[in-house]
Amino acid sequence: MAITTTTTKQTFVYPFGPELPCPPLKSELLGGKGKGCAEMASIGLPVPPGFVITTEACNEYRRSNRQFPQGLQEQLKASMLLLEKVNKRTFGSRDNPLLVSVRSGARVSMPGMMDTILNLGLNDSTVLGFTNAHLGFDSYRRFIMMFSDIVYGISRKVFEQAFEVFKIKENVKEDHELSVEALKEACKVFKTLFEQHAHKPFPEDPYEQLHLAVAAVFNSWDSERATLYRELNHIPDDWGTAVIVQTMVFGNRNSNSATGVAFTRDPATGENHFYGEFLVNAQGEEVVAGIRTPHPINLYQKTQTKSTLESLEESMPEVYNQLLSIVKRLEMHYKNMQDIEFTIDDGKLYMLQTRSGKRTGFAAVRIAIEMLEEGLIDEKQALKQVEPGQLMQLLAPIFDAKAKKEAKEFFVAKGLNAGPGAASGKAAFSSDKAVEFKEMGLKCILVREEANPSDFPGMVAAEGILTTRGGSTSHAAVVARGMGKPCVVGCGALFCNPDARTLTYNDKVIHEGDAISIDGMTGEVFFTSLPTSPSEVVQVLIDKTKKPADSLIFRQFDTLMKLADRYRSLRVRANADTPVDSDVARAFGAEGVGLCRTEHMFMNPHRLNDVRCMFFSTRAEDRKAAIDRLQVHQKEDFIGIFRSMNGLPVTIRLLDPPLHEFMPNSDEELARVAESLNISVDELSKVRANLHEQNPMLGHRGCRLGISYPELSQMQARAIFEAAIVVQNEGKSVHPEIMVPLVGIEGELVHQKALIDTTAEAVFAESGQKVPYTVGTMIELPRAALLADVIAKYAQFFSFGTNDLTQTTFGISRDDSAKFVPIYVKGIENPLNSDEVLHILADDPFQVLDTEGVGQLMKLALVLGRKTRPDLKCGICGEHGGEPRSIAFCHSLGLDYVSCSPYRVPVARLASAIAAISISP
Repeated sequence: MAITTTTTKQTFVYPFGPELPCPPLKSELLGGKGKGCAEMASIGLPVPPGFVITTEACNEYRRSNRQFPQGLQEQLKASMLLLEKVNKRTFGSRDNPLLVSVRSGARVSMPGMMDTILNLGLNDSTVLGFTNAHLGFDSYRRFIMMFSDIVYGISRKVFEQAFEVFKIKENVKEDHELSVEALKEACKVFKTLFEQHAHKPFPEDPYEQLHLAVAAVFNSWDSERATLYRELNHIPDDWGTAVIVQTMVFGNRNSNSATGVAFTRDPATGENHFYGEFLVNAQGEEVVAGIRTPHPINLYQKTQTKSTLESLEESMPEVYNQLLSIVKRLEMHYKNMQDIEFTIDDGKLYMLQTRSGKRTGFAAVRIAIEMLEEGLIDEKQALKQVEPGQLMQLLAPIFDAKAKKEAKEFFVAKGLNAGPGAASGKAAFSSDKAVEFKEMGLKCILVREEANPSDFPGMVAAEGILTTRGGSTSHAAVVARGMGKPCVVGCGALFCNPDARTLTYNDKVIHEGDAISIDGMTGEVFFTSLPTSPSEVVQVLIDKTKKPADSLIFRQFDTLMKLADRYRSLRVRANADTPVDSDVARAFGAEGVGLCRTEHMFMNPHRLNDVRCMFFSTRAEDRKAAIDRLQVHQKEDFIGIFRSMNGLPVTIRLLDPPLHEFMPNSDEELARVAESLNISVDELSKVRANLHEQNPMLGHRGCRLGISYPELSQMQARAIFEAAIVVQNEGKSVHPEIMVPLVGIEGELVHQKALIDTTAEAVFAESGQKVPYTVGTMIELPRAALLADVIAKYAQFFSFGTNDLTQTTFGISRDDSAKFVPIYVKGIENPLNSDEVLHILADDPFQVLDTEGVGQLMKLALVLGRKTRPDLKCGICGEHGGEPRSIAFCHSLGLDYVSCSPYRVPVARLASAIAAISISP
């Protein structure tokens, strides 16, 4: 049932509930939470009735100078009347009051980033309509505090400090232990505090409360923390948030009531056990806030966490079994691990939310593979359940076992393991301090009693998060899992003093800035800095220190990778400059080297002086001597790479260094080079001055260097071919692909290819052997893309160097882009509408491929190049080759391969498979 009005044809409000028609189940319209509530109600689950205000209403509000769109208030009234009818209660009535919650609901999960208000509709009259006076006044004081905070920005601490006075006076520890008289008095004090800060009386009209609350939730979409979260997770600003208005059910009614959060599987490890936490006589925000220690959901979890608190399975077995049956049904329905919220109101269970749960990379892989093995999902669904970037968590370092054993005297406590990996750093006791440490280039661990949404910037800046309160469903745990950061929560053995900025365990104390280490896999905390060791996957693949059969993580990772290889059409290569890089890349499944940057080989200190002699010599014989010495090194490097890549293609880019990178910087270096060249320091200084460039990245580099110094290109070509013959004689297959960099003019490639081909002929004649090879070019200049049909006459392959292609297309120096590109992405005030944020760029184009500009040049080059040479092989070797969204675009273009850093090869393999599943028919 859609609520429309006579004043507007647009529907902004959709009711839902067990007795109501199901609205269109579109998350882009109803948000994830609204869709989940409506869908649960449609399949007969116990969901309190309510209505969803659409994301379209939010965006209209944002576009209309923070004014409700025409017709929204009328639709809200009609929806509330319908809710009154279904509940047989009246909004604003003293005799039988209807209360509602007002919650945010973006189309994708943004845990804790936006705002919620509970118990809306209470005032001095409606609170008297509760037969249970304790429930009424407890809910009223909660409402005043939440409303004041969310709508008027009055800090909760103002109310919390005042509330503590009542608990001290009555000598109680828990909120629900207070008397009715104390709660009544607290409500009066809270209203007085509101008037003092807001300079107006607390609103008594329920509809005024509703309108202000809805506007506040709309506004929270543009809060600092929500904006930062969207930036990190690439969520578009124009999605907006839905608002869910739902009949209140009360987990704080009595000791037979509770509220909780749970996951159908363990979100940290992926283990197939119902996992969650709850609080008796509480409301929802208390569970995620971590203020009270939560109870485990079942006996299994109680055993695992060694909790002494009674589980839901023990205290309310009938409700637990009903909940267990529902979550199994939800996982079967959605075919994914679910994150649920529930409330038990005097023994009756209500479902408030279901959504795909945030999980660590470890959990994501395990859940996907085990669901596949259970027959719950198919292979394509299994691949799509894992975000490619999450695989980096499986490759992240862990604490060295030996170091942990040796540091046992520094071990202080064990909390709940809530985020992947291990981290060490300086203790930071506030979000601001964590950000400050980050800006100073220092690693830190954010330490809090309990983290809340305002701590999000600090959580981003920190290497890991530690809280002394809260459970595995707390805000800190959920956000850390989403970011893939090490996190330990609920470490109650530690005492955190945020004012003194200290963390204490018995007689051991650390202060802000002192070293601390946390293990997100075990929950252990150490008051020292610990060294790390490779992850289990790396230990199996590269270090060979672990057997595959000994590692469940590796076996499931390997299964996922084999699935990805089955479905992807894009080949995946690696950017590798050394034999060691090549070995790592091969271990991670690279199908060749897509970019070997030969200038990186020259950065070795033992070779750097010869390189400088080569560039700065004033006599031809000195230059030749330096080149001859370098050829020996080059040949050995190529032999190692060819051996590692036995049978796989190796794309070698000829020298492409801006000369300033090789310039002697200090007087000592200048003197050393002058001595090597047997010239004076003054003479060398003049040479250096002559080579100085105003814009080195657009200067004497790439093929221009090879044209100026043809002997340099000849040396590299000879080293390649001689190395290839050596390895071929060992019985291995060698496939060198020689790439000429920075070609923008047809003649440049003609010149360099001729040098390469004549050198090949000479080497083959000398050795009496041949090796197959190809010559191609990097497309990294707009002119090269525009003239790709001409260039393809001489190039057997194209490799898109998107780092430079982005730089030259935008006219932005990637080395200087950090000064202003982040502002373009974050957004600035729109001169035409001060309430609107203008985003000049959706993403940093050096991180995510610019498909509108750079991408169109790539598409054009591909079409033109293959028109001239139908069998033209095309790939990408810039940093974008390991970025999932960029990989999806490369798949859509029809490229043959992507190339990325060795450790991102698994990411690229999975991203390529997902692109093939999602884009291809």
